[in-house]
Parts: sequence; structure tokens; C-alpha cells
Amino acid sequence: MSKLLDDKSRVLIVDDDHDIRSLLADYLSTQGMHTEVAADGIEMWRALAGDSFDLVVLDLNLPGDDGLSLCRQLRGQGNAVPIIMLTARAEPIDRIVGLEIGADDYIGKPFEPRELAARVRTVLRRGAIVQPSRSGSGSIGVSEKLGFAGWVLDISARQLLSPEGAVIVLTSGEYRLLKALVENAGRVLNRDQLLNLTQGRDAGPFDRSIDLQISRLRAKLRDDARSPTLLKTIRNEGYLLTTESARIP
Repeated sequence: MSKLLDDKSRVLIVDDDHDIRSLLADYLSTQGMHTEVAADGIEMWRALAGDSFDLVVLDLNLPGDDGLSLCRQLRGQGNAVPIIMLTARAEPIDRIVGLEIGADDYIGKPFEPRELAARVRTVLRRGAIVQPSRSGSGSIGVSEKLGFAGWVLDISARQLLSPEGAVIVLTSGEYRLLKALVENAGRVLNRDQLLNLTQGRDAGPFDRSIDLQISRLRAKLRDDARSPTLLKTIRNEGYLLTTESARIP
């Protein structure tokens, strides 16, 4: 889904409130983005089946399958499209669960359209890499791969390959976090450093997004969560990828 930032980004807005859908579609369009809207999960799946999108703005409170269920289904299908979740709920647990199942960012209602647009641009910028345009024209960036402990992180394809050669699907957040750890293999990185490297911000006092993504990465890397050897927690310091990494031609 990711592409050059100067290409027109395609954003799907999923919200059952007609006024919010229209407001966001109109505002993001003025910011140079192509927008489409859906009122529920059924319309979202129809839109995703008919077109490709660079980001989904997904309301948590939807009729039928709610935003958390839809996010979980998308990730379960291996779809790594970036997701920003919207919610009117104030409980921190909603944000934690959303991030845990693969959302890339989270914003509470009410919000300023300008703030959401800034979040959209930030998430798109974090995922931007050189890829062919949708028409198939354009140049492709030089392939780059990082190897560690038998695993391969394919930078150009944004994929993780297991030692057996199987493709392990990563969300955009998981990809950025793993890339930061692999590029700094053998070095302890604290939460603020990881958030700055992956999201361009510092950690808040109750921010658990890095911890949740570490847990998901451990599962995908088959690293025992009770006694991890590859992605280790260094108490009061941060996280460490214990193995060496090397670039693969």
C-alpha cells in the first residue's frame, strides 16, 4: 500500500455518522488526498475489494461488526493497510486493545479535522517507500534485506521471511519497530527512542504501544514470551535484539 508521499494518497473513511464522513472526506480532499467513504463493515469490505487504499480511518462504534472486530479481521487476513481508529469512548483500554490488534494510531472524538489530517500524513509518511505507481510505471528502489538469526527483513517489500522462507505478514507498526531493532541490533533502545524512531514522538506516562508491538513481534518470531532470547526486555532500560544483523545483497 505504501508509496511515494508526492503521489495522491487514497484514504477510506469508515464511520456510521454521515456528517463525520462528509466532513472528513471534504477536509482530507482539500489536503490533496483522494477519499472514499463507507458507513459500516459491509460497505468497507466492498470498497476494499474494489480498490486499493493507502490508509483506513476506522470508527470503533459501528453497527454490526465494530471497528475492533473489523481491524482484527483485516489483520487476520494479512492485510497490513495502515489504520487510524476513531472512538468516542474515553477508556484507555479501548486504545490499548486497538493498538494490540494492529491499529497504527488512535484518536478520540471530538477531534479537529486538522489534527486527524496531521495524523494521516504522519502514518503515511512513516510507511512511505519507493514502489512502482499504480499504473505500473516508475522506478523501483534497490532491493534491500536485513538478515538476523536466520530471519530476513525485506525492506523493499516490507515483509519478514522466516528461516524456512515463509512470508510473515507485519502491520506497518510492527514493521517499523522490527526495522528499528534490527538496524540497532545489540543496542538497548528505550521506549522513547523506539517511539521516536517509529512514530516521531515521545512516550506518554501510560503509553503501552511499544510493549504491545514487542509482544506481537515475539509471537511472530517464535520467541518465547515467558523467556525471550531474541527480543529481550532489559529491566528499567528498554528492549534489545540480541543477535547480530547483516545486510543481504
